[in-house]
Amino acid sequence: MSTVIKSLRRLSVLFFMPFNLTYAQMDTTPNRILKALPAVDSIYQTFASRYHSPGLAYAIVYQGNVMHAGTLGHTDIERKMPVTPKSVFRIASMTKSFVAAAILQLRDSGLLKLDDPVAHYLPELNNQRLLTTDAPQLTIRHLLTHSGGFPEDNPWGDRQLDIDDEAFRTLIQDGFTFSNAPGIAYEYSNTGFALLGEVIKRVSGQRYDAYINTNLLKPLGMNETYWEYSDVPDSLLAKGYRWVNGQWVAQPMLHDGAYGAMGGLMTSLEDFAKYASFFLQAWPARDEGDHGPLKRSSLREMQQPWTFNNLTAGDGCPVTSAYGYGLRWSHDCDGVTTVGHSGGLPGFGSNWIVLPDYGLGIICFSNVTYAPATSVNLQAAKYIISQSDLTPRPKAVSVVLKQRQQELMGFLPDWEGAEGSDSFAVNFFLDNYIDMLRSESKALFDKAGKVRKVNEIVAENNLRGTFVIECEHHDIAVYFTLSPEQTPRIQQYSIRLLAGER
Repeated sequence: MSTVIKSLRRLSVLFFMPFNLTYAQMDTTPNRILKALPAVDSIYQTFASRYHSPGLAYAIVYQGNVMHAGTLGHTDIERKMPVTPKSVFRIASMTKSFVAAAILQLRDSGLLKLDDPVAHYLPELNNQRLLTTDAPQLTIRHLLTHSGGFPEDNPWGDRQLDIDDEAFRTLIQDGFTFSNAPGIAYEYSNTGFALLGEVIKRVSGQRYDAYINTNLLKPLGMNETYWEYSDVPDSLLAKGYRWVNGQWVAQPMLHDGAYGAMGGLMTSLEDFAKYASFFLQAWPARDEGDHGPLKRSSLREMQQPWTFNNLTAGDGCPVTSAYGYGLRWSHDCDGVTTVGHSGGLPGFGSNWIVLPDYGLGIICFSNVTYAPATSVNLQAAKYIISQSDLTPRPKAVSVVLKQRQQELMGFLPDWEGAEGSDSFAVNFFLDNYIDMLRSESKALFDKAGKVRKVNEIVAENNLRGTFVIECEHHDIAVYFTLSPEQTPRIQQYSIRLLAGER
């Protein structure tokens, strides 16, 4: 057994979170998650051993609380410094969502627009030649979504982290070479996010890191998050390593620089859990005070699929993926939406994901080069969902949806008086002949038998849903949608007999 596994230290802790979710919680769910945690620990132990990670820190966040924090191994193998939830790891490209959030703060304050040309803020780019003469102007939105036409630059970009302001200005002034015209393809670009950092500086008057410290980190209580490694207390700093020929080789730590907006942050598990909870509390959209450092609507906007990336077979379940604003987005064949980002620099590999529909977040930091933390977090999430019987948060049922359900039940199965009622939109009886509606529903109810119970409607959104009528022999499912009028009315309806007998 490796020394990493031998030095496992488990911590099941509950940290205070500055933002708490307000939707209803099932009392038994946290207990079911807790029962799954020993196997989750085993998943991360196996991962650490397989990828030779000197140290590992991971956390499970559920509905605003850290359900579990686990640590493995060491931040410094020479001094045998153990990893703790306060250990500070470099998180590389997980930084990008902080930069995107800062851009949206400035947008929300009216200081910029996402579809503004980047050259409006960086006039050095006014004479930049794009790939073709018919290319559109390069915009802030293009940079946020990796659709700016820059080439994928991970190998080169990783080594630019600590360049100084003068070198970065020279790079901008000299101009760039493009692989695509803006707006037509996804291609991951560290350069694009470095430029966003410069936009933040020009618009706010503060260097990007100072702006993010003041306007995001401090309001979230992220006091163990840094840009410059020399500012981190030595007892907390995770050193980076690479596994070479059966041994760990220490990797040089890069200083904070002008390119750091693409991946310069360092943070602790405790701090980043606050950030993950901040993103989770944006769901669902609701009538409630909105007092965070970034509006809930903007947080949800960041988590949308703005630029298509790929469609893959997945692990037996096809997955479509896209890029939001500083965040990756995916949706699998089971209907599970995952949002997050990985991070990789020489000496480090990390990932965080949130599953907005489940109120679940998972974080993993490693101090070995390019550890594929995304895969282990997805494995842990899948295990927790299956073993805890975790289900998506139910949609709230609107008053009008409930009202129309009750009215519709009053007309079934014979539809007596329905045509003269105010329950249906003007199209309904033009699209559905009353005689056919009557004969269809009567036949189904005759076969189903006596009605025993009408279940609550399960909403898809504010204006559509399905409910089940439990009957003596069979159950009946009724689906309907409402019109967009000031007073929404039933515009579409279907009814069917559910398979199987009672």
